[in-house]
Amino acid sequence: MPHVLSSHFSLGDLSVLQWVMVLVGALCVGLAKGGLAGLGLVTVVLMAQVLEPMASTGVVLPLLIVGDLFAVNAYHRHAQWAYIRNLMIPSALGVVLGWLLMGAVSKPLFGAVIGWVVLAMVAFQVWRSMQGDWLNAFFQRRRFAWGMGLLGGTTTMLANAAGPVMSVFFLAVKLPKMELIGTSAWFFCLLNLFKVPFSAGMGLLHSGSLSLALVMAPVVIGGVYLGKWTVVRIPQKWFDPFLLACAALAAIHLIWTSLPKAGV
Repeated sequence: MPHVLSSHFSLGDLSVLQWVMVLVGALCVGLAKGGLAGLGLVTVVLMAQVLEPMASTGVVLPLLIVGDLFAVNAYHRHAQWAYIRNLMIPSALGVVLGWLLMGAVSKPLFGAVIGWVVLAMVAFQVWRSMQGDWLNAFFQRRRFAWGMGLLGGTTTMLANAAGPVMSVFFLAVKLPKMELIGTSAWFFCLLNLFKVPFSAGMGLLHSGSLSLALVMAPVVIGGVYLGKWTVVRIPQKWFDPFLLACAALAAIHLIWTSLPKAGV
């Protein structure tokens, strides 16, 4: 395996194998934004083999934004703005909180905690699906959206793991497939754009990361529309379990990679 690249790299530093892994990671970003959300985990795993964590953030964020913009174009008419409005303020506060906690909180330990939280939420969602709809009123309350938004914003800044958190939220409020994808597209587009000045201020966005993102942008865009082509053919009854399973896998990955480093 080629050496992992540090924060300030150039395109010439990447080996052939690293280029292949970045290309597959970029395709998975597009597929995830196109509706196959669980494939975002593949990007996380591959980028960790190519770049140091901070360097990975500087590459992945621009790719995410490219995917977000084209996902919004593909799904904008399905967005449910009531949920987005309820989520954006707490999510923005979560990003600020995560930025303030940078360096003060052990990222591996935080990732492990988030992983266990998401796993518990997935288990609860499975249990709830067998118990009827008596909890629906709670999940529709603004306080639930605030709690999940704050958790998602903090998580995306500290551990790049808001995807599984928000997947569980959108499933909990029982959004239909297309509305879930459209609402998620707008939410993450706004949230990732909000993160840009914080990431730039930390020196994560530089010529190397932006050049790599620019080269991979067409791959992301193609992935978005391939993802859309695929997801419209997946029945709702299969889509929800697929999303829950992907959230669980992402949570297990967070726990698996974080616990040894956290010394737990």
